[in-house]
Amino acid sequence: MTIDNLFKSMNEKMEKAIAQMKREFTTIRTGRANPLILERINIDYYGVPTPLRQISQVSVQDGCTLVISPYDKTILKEIEKALIKADLGVQPNNDGIIIRMTFPPLTEEKRKETVKEVKKIGEDAKVAIRNIRRDAIDDVKKLEKEENLSEDSVSDANDKIQKVTDKFIKNIETLVSEKEKEVLTV
Repeated sequence: MTIDNLFKSMNEKMEKAIAQMKREFTTIRTGRANPLILERINIDYYGVPTPLRQISQVSVQDGCTLVISPYDKTILKEIEKALIKADLGVQPNNDGIIIRMTFPPLTEEKRKETVKEVKKIGEDAKVAIRNIRRDAIDDVKKLEKEENLSEDSVSDANDKIQKVTDKFIKNIETLVSEKEKEVLTV
């Protein structure tokens, strides 16, 4: 492994950590209806756990109502059961053809809870970034022993690792701040 490969690998891992954080953000309920909130819901479709979005069309009817139209109408009851079990804070309304989910506006208390959840997800992402930094520094130490790198090279590599880490941490803080604003917007 070379230092260039180490930085490439470190950057890829940090990008994945941020991508994971963004995925988790999409499942957080804000003041508007968002089909991505159903991303983690699986339906027992003929004995196979299948993501809801693969067996139905999910659309936003107005700013606060999700409409779920299954391709196979015989699974409406299964979808309804899965939605109730998911405990999204919204009761599904099954009319025999489609399921509607009307999201009431978030209360001030719920918004504050949601902001705490957003901050926790952001903090988890920062921890992941710091762990990647630690691993990269350990890899530099191994390279120093294996390839007899100079102290200047090691110092430069460590400085570069810290700069990249700082950039990703700042990116996380920006994303958390944007999500907070989205949650707190009434």
